[in-house]
Amino acid sequence: MKFLLTALLGMVLCFNASFAQAADDSWERVQNAGKLVIGLDDAFPPMGFRDDTGKLIGFDIDAAEEVGKRLDIEIAWQPTEWKGVINSLYAKKFDCIWNGMTITPERQEKVAFSKPYIMDGQIATVRLDDQEFESFEDLGGKIVGVQAGSPALEAAKKLPNAAAQIREYDTNPEAFLDLEAGRLDSVVVDNVTGRYYMASRPGKFRALPGYITKEAFGVAFRMEDASLRAKIQQTIDEMIEDGTMGEISRKWFGEDVTNPAEW
Repeated sequence: MKFLLTALLGMVLCFNASFAQAADDSWERVQNAGKLVIGLDDAFPPMGFRDDTGKLIGFDIDAAEEVGKRLDIEIAWQPTEWKGVINSLYAKKFDCIWNGMTITPERQEKVAFSKPYIMDGQIATVRLDDQEFESFEDLGGKIVGVQAGSPALEAAKKLPNAAAQIREYDTNPEAFLDLEAGRLDSVVVDNVTGRYYMASRPGKFRALPGYITKEAFGVAFRMEDASLRAKIQQTIDEMIEDGTMGEISRKWFGEDVTNPAEW
């Protein structure tokens, strides 16, 4: 009887292990398809956006394409509305979200993130010639723009004295257009995006000193897709280790912002 129970237990354990392995065939599916479909907001410079010819470019584009090259799979980009990006992930419109997505406790309850690949933070940008603003405290009672569905919204709510109005925009470019036109007093945005706008529009914007919040970017996967997440993570780790991620970072930001140990 003891032998029989032991044998049955062994069969159950083997079945459970086999079932768990079969249940998570996410990497195998991608490998068999020969492509990884990635969801993104395609108007989010410098992470992912279109140049004058309509071609997708940006930090995340370069990084993901390098991952695809190393894994011998095609990268297929699927533009999507950012406010519903997690719902679209679970509707299986794409395999992951790779688009400067901030890791937050709320999002971690819904998706499985990679390890951070960029260390970042939320900053407040203002017009360069507007001398009214020297610190976050000066934004009390002013009009602040943020991208809807982004951590900038929560960061704006943490500003000292609380902004009288927080305006939400579908994209960061729309918010910066209104800031330049004087319809906003400030745009709260992640540092890498804000720095990109300041560099691409010299003489137009500046950042107030300091960070409102500090945060990190990660690639988001469905909770059940552990094998896909592990394979992508392994490749990102190799790219960080051999300096490739640092090279891509310097191309887009002028410095390496991909080393978590330095944050």
